Amino acid sequence: MLDRIRASIPALPPAEQRVARLVLADPRSFAGLPVGELAERAHVSKPTVVRFCRSVGYDGLADFKLKLAGNVNEGVPFVHRAVDDDDKAGDIVVKVIDNAVAAMLRYRNAAAGQSVERAIAALAEAGRSGRRIEFYGVGNSGIVAQDAQHKFFRLGVSAAAVSDGHVQVMSATMLRPGDVAVIISNSGRSRDLLDVAEIARKKGATVVVISASGSPLALQAQSAPNHVLLAADHPEDADRYSPMVSRLLHLLVIDILTTGVALRLGSAALRPMLQEIKRNLRAKRYVGSNESSPSTP
Repeated sequence: MLDRIRASIPALPPAEQRVARLVLADPRSFAGLPVGELAERAHVSKPTVVRFCRSVGYDGLADFKLKLAGNVNEGVPFVHRAVDDDDKAGDIVVKVIDNAVAAMLRYRNAAAGQSVERAIAALAEAGRSGRRIEFYGVGNSGIVAQDAQHKFFRLGVSAAAVSDGHVQVMSATMLRPGDVAVIISNSGRSRDLLDVAEIARKKGATVVVISASGSPLALQAQSAPNHVLLAADHPEDADRYSPMVSRLLHLLVIDILTTGVALRLGSAALRPMLQEIKRNLRAKRYVGSNESSPSTP
């Protein structure tokens, strides 16, 4: 959470930057002080303290202080451990799993509920209104975009995954207000994705960005009114290893969004369709001699 605040400082107004530095200087005290004293120490007004909390993705001061207290008091019971060249298979198993667990717990503690809520609301409204939902990613993130498309189209919404840079530009150009573009990037530095985000913004679409705090894509999202940043931070060494933790975090975020949208759309509409899909898929399975009926998994 503190890393995210530190990375967000360049995109904040000067007054909110003073609040951010106050948090970083003594997070434990910030979590316990009343708003009046926080404003006085940061030399800002009380509303500025609240605006800062919302600017970094939280519902308000109370939500921010609750998450902050959990971070500084409880911490995360696992730490990221780099894989070494001489690690045995058993060491690799433990480190890879511990790193994944640590990243998920960090995300649980630092997830900005307000940003997640805004993303779910935009996606659900697009799905309900028959608007387009486009998932953009390149390389490894393109695979995550395909997973997202696979999950969302089963909800009966218009969803597509695009990983080719030229097709992304054409797709974003055809977006309209009410559509949603979900941009997934580990580094947040892809020129193609930065261009696509800007095109989608100009077209009036809602842009949901899943990337690391402080990346160019994240900073772009923080400064645009119709952008939503879902920061997925991790200590993975992307220069040395193939992205593993980042991919798991991005898939986790997609699962959260899918679940939220499914709940918003309502089970009454989704359940018959999903049951019919399962029946049709069951008919395509091979039935062996030991299976008594087509319903056997």
